[in-house]
Amino acid sequence: MHRRRGWAGVVAAGVVALLCACSTGAPRPTVSSSTPAQAPSASPTSPASPTDASPAPTEPAPVAPPVAVQPLGEPVVIAAGLEAPWSILRLPNGATLISERDTARIRELLPDGGLRDAGTVAGVVPNGEGGLLGLAYLPLADAGSGADEEPEPTPDGAPDPAAATTIDSGWVYAYFTGASDNRIVRMPLTGAAGSVGLGAAEDVLTGIPAAGNHNGGRLGVGPDGMLYATAGDAGDSANAQDLGSLAGKILRMTPTGDVPADNPFGTLVYSYGHRNPQGIAWDSTGRLWASEFGQNTWDELNQITPGGNYGWPEVEGDGGSGAFIDPVQQWSTDEASPSGLAIVGDTLFLATLRGERLWRVDPSTGTVDDWFVNSFGRLRDVVSGPDGTLWFVSNNTDGRGSPAPGDDRLYQVQVGP
Repeated sequence: MHRRRGWAGVVAAGVVALLCACSTGAPRPTVSSSTPAQAPSASPTSPASPTDASPAPTEPAPVAPPVAVQPLGEPVVIAAGLEAPWSILRLPNGATLISERDTARIRELLPDGGLRDAGTVAGVVPNGEGGLLGLAYLPLADAGSGADEEPEPTPDGAPDPAAATTIDSGWVYAYFTGASDNRIVRMPLTGAAGSVGLGAAEDVLTGIPAAGNHNGGRLGVGPDGMLYATAGDAGDSANAQDLGSLAGKILRMTPTGDVPADNPFGTLVYSYGHRNPQGIAWDSTGRLWASEFGQNTWDELNQITPGGNYGWPEVEGDGGSGAFIDPVQQWSTDEASPSGLAIVGDTLFLATLRGERLWRVDPSTGTVDDWFVNSFGRLRDVVSGPDGTLWFVSNNTDGRGSPAPGDDRLYQVQVGP
């Protein structure tokens, strides 16, 4: 174990290191022998032949495909002292919010590495794997209610700056476990970076089955502007194949919780047959990917298609029968237990809990390798950071880890080709 080496109680040093995190040396990854990623098939094209002597019309320059990236150098600590952190949310105004599962607090990261409370979500009832889970953000103009409102003018005819701030700030969405269900709420975001606040919550979706485990809980906003949520089977595997249940599904909804007209079943269900999906992200072509906890044998990385059935509980991992959609990649459960998922340059990064590592997958080449194995303990979430970096958060204080002094921590590592 190397998790304690150089990190315990060194937040200030981590912040200083962050300012000069331009390291060019990359740690040697551990290459896994697990199933390789499936590279998407290419469609051959034939060059066009001119039909006359007239000049060919000017064609737009081809767009270069995203370059695969990998971590460069050692991660640095940018915050410490978190309690069972679950979701990292980077906001357009430069602020960063982090949810804490068991305290129901949403913490704001400060420039010096400190943390402040941006708000506490009412109604959260922590229970096992349940509590305050995923976060997402939508600007007010994209989130339904209030999108067409204009700030009220002041007596001299100028817009009220305070009203303008509120109108432009948007909504923070949160997925959490309550007394009887999992639900999604949204809260108006106020203030600037360093002084972010959250207003009263309003329900977006209620009635998602809850239990002490398999609650799913990740939120994401797709390229289509719709809100997506992962919902676990709530400990009842039959829920996953029941299209009348919201459990064991990936859900798709409008920003106010309504059913989009183009959903595959005319309900909130977007895909089904999931055990406990906890990571979602979109690549540059708009494809949706999801990471999923298996039971005893295989954890999964799936490419999600509308209406797709991913097989749980009939199959775990690659079924090979064609009856269900097989994963693009699978790992043994002791190597993974994947939670958060991020995509940078179409390279996928999965934060893993039991596996205590960061998996990297390049679907275009089939490259699969793992990083920082047993270095930082359980990893819960990973997101794209600023200026060519990757951020990830440890989760050693969740009751299943072995916390070191200062845990849990938010880390940053440079990434590049």
